[in-house]
Amino acid sequence: MSTHNQYIRWFAELTINDIPLVGGKNASLGEMYRELATEGVMVPNGFAITAEAYRYMLDQADAWPHLHALLDDVDADDVADLAHRAQQARDLVYAAPLPADLQQQILDAFGQLQQQYQDDLTVAVRSSATAEDLPTASFAGQQDTYLNIRGGQALLDACKRCFASLFTDRAIHYRLDQGFDHFKIGLSIGVMKMVRSDLAASGVMFSLDTESGFSDAVFITGAYGLGENVVQGAVDPDEFYVHKPTFAQGYRAVLRRTLGAKKIKMIYSDGRTREPIRNVATSNHERRQFCIADAEVLRLADYALKIERHYGRPMDMEWAKDGLDGKLYIVQARPETVASQKVGNVLEQYQLKQSGDAIVKGHAVGSKIAVGQARVIDNVAKLGSFKPGEVLVADMTTPDWEPVMKTAAAIVTNRGGRTCHAAIIARELGVPAVIGCENATAAIASGSLVTVSCAEGDVGKVYAGRLEFDVTQTDLSQLQRPKTKIMLNLGNPELAFKLSFLPNDGVGLARMEFIITEYIKAHPMALIHPEKVADAGELEQLKQLTEGYAQPEEFFIQRLAEGVGTIAAAFYPKPVVVRMSDFKTNEYATLLGGRWFERDEANPMIGFRGASRYVHPAYAEGFALECAAMKRVREQMGLKNVVLMIPFCRRIDEAERVLAYMAELGLKRGDDGLEIYVMCEIPNNVILIDEFAKLFDGFSIGSNDLTQLTLGVDRDSEIVANDFDERDAGVKTMIRLAVEGARRNGRHSGLCGQAPSDYPEMAEYLVEIGIDSMSLNPDTVLQTTQRLLDLERRLRR
Repeated sequence: MSTHNQYIRWFAELTINDIPLVGGKNASLGEMYRELATEGVMVPNGFAITAEAYRYMLDQADAWPHLHALLDDVDADDVADLAHRAQQARDLVYAAPLPADLQQQILDAFGQLQQQYQDDLTVAVRSSATAEDLPTASFAGQQDTYLNIRGGQALLDACKRCFASLFTDRAIHYRLDQGFDHFKIGLSIGVMKMVRSDLAASGVMFSLDTESGFSDAVFITGAYGLGENVVQGAVDPDEFYVHKPTFAQGYRAVLRRTLGAKKIKMIYSDGRTREPIRNVATSNHERRQFCIADAEVLRLADYALKIERHYGRPMDMEWAKDGLDGKLYIVQARPETVASQKVGNVLEQYQLKQSGDAIVKGHAVGSKIAVGQARVIDNVAKLGSFKPGEVLVADMTTPDWEPVMKTAAAIVTNRGGRTCHAAIIARELGVPAVIGCENATAAIASGSLVTVSCAEGDVGKVYAGRLEFDVTQTDLSQLQRPKTKIMLNLGNPELAFKLSFLPNDGVGLARMEFIITEYIKAHPMALIHPEKVADAGELEQLKQLTEGYAQPEEFFIQRLAEGVGTIAAAFYPKPVVVRMSDFKTNEYATLLGGRWFERDEANPMIGFRGASRYVHPAYAEGFALECAAMKRVREQMGLKNVVLMIPFCRRIDEAERVLAYMAELGLKRGDDGLEIYVMCEIPNNVILIDEFAKLFDGFSIGSNDLTQLTLGVDRDSEIVANDFDERDAGVKTMIRLAVEGARRNGRHSGLCGQAPSDYPEMAEYLVEIGIDSMSLNPDTVLQTTQRLLDLERRLRR
């Protein structure tokens, strides 16, 4: 490198080994620009002003003694004094003139970049500290970035402001917390072509799930406009998941998507103000649409996999779509610093012991529960009133809030998504946070006692008062696996990634009903035949639910496929047994529009349910939608580990008709490895098990219904509730006969009812009769596993 360019390095000249020279951000951009362009990963070109330039500028200004005097004895806990010293340090650095030769090198490089892009070039001026983006400390948001910088003089001024931002309050505090020496860290500046995402969209993505640490998914967030709103948490973004193993096999499908509010977008200013960027409201049309198409989600997932593979670790990336050329660019990539740094194999589980009505709900960050007094902070000037151990409630947070966030029991914000600043810092600190509640600062009274729960899935909740909860820690490293397979009962897709870390052999019962109730909410026949819904209010709700979908039926298929697909992906490649819908008529009637398609039954428990519905004219079209969703999960998502199961199948000819209809709908048993089980929950299933075994690949014993029908007890009736007991000798005999019959016919046998979860002796009985698997509620898996291991050891003696 010539002396003339000693303070400039183009991205094409940099590798990841240049962190001491240009910081983590610039070194990574250079590494990707050099090494991944041939693989199709697009990075806008630019150059780095080295950390040597920063030191050279301060050397020439003789600034070091003054900075030492300000910072050598700074106390991180004296917030007011720290802020005063930080301001003086920034003023000192900003006042230091850029040496003439350094100015010229910056302007020359900027001129070359202008020639390359041959347009009215604007650039992003981004800080890159030499201790930034390390695998163990992100330094997220500690220094400043300046966007849409136009012209040489504006660039020089932005560079000086960038250098000065090494001494923001938050950066000084963060370095003290992390044990970094202020004077051993230098600041490099990245100057890169501004991607015109102000005309399109941008966001953040991770090559793992940020909340659970589940490593087989790419998690992508995005919103309209420049990416600062997503990073800062000023907007609730769209979210997307892509399953990495099946993507690698060539299946191109979005696993799951969630529409964010996206109420504002950051765009270039119109020139009437000094600020180069501004926020404007998005249109109703923009809010109702995803900010990028599925094909673009998949392109970003491809980028993420290539970047992760290149670096050999989970990565945190920022992306931007250029509204002029329509291309997707990576504008930052750094190591993910929270989930990937967890060591050991200790499972920590939080569980509420009480219930209550949530004051507010939002995105759950982490999986913990915390209790504390709420402190509503509506502007930064009030941060001094916050006391350690309180629950911080705010509209949103910025890096300046980190000293307070560090002492909070929990964090609750109105705005933001799961990749915003508040979420990243909360994860790093191990503090539960509920992000994007919209009305938290209004709904939560300052000084009130609240319970913040992130242990109930993707939705975080804030409850009034103190709710009791349990915390259990289990060392899984020494836990052996029993011969009898232990599977899970699961309906909520939001819990799937977290529950996948339990020791398990797959999912023995994935309940479709939960997904339909929570994510679809509408009766499938009401979506197919809205003309039969004779209520204007219900019709309007159906219209709002399905807005943005080509057909109402597609809404049902996509939502159901995403819910089941998420569960299947979480446990892939282990089997996930999905039970087709098993609502009773009274339950179907409560779905939106359902009352127009369901009849009153005296005893729905033994009425029009399960297999009898699937081929009946009153529901066959609805069942076809269920099958279309399962076909999509297996064929488009590539989740061939899904096993389908038919519930409440009374007779052989009914089974034959259902299987024939499923084959007609593209789900033929045996094709492409498709297995179909049947619930063994009616005495006739046990009596004719040899005949049923000719039609199905396995039996899942539903102990609840089998007990009901063996003992003649309506399990919905309170008056005879005491007679309902799965441990009855007759019920146990039916279960034994079912297990023996399955074994005799070379078919799988499992049990997915409540019995082994509720009664330890039933779990032991199942082992003794040689059942292949039992499916348990997640909260009983660990203790039941240990109990079965003890039993198997005793039986071997």
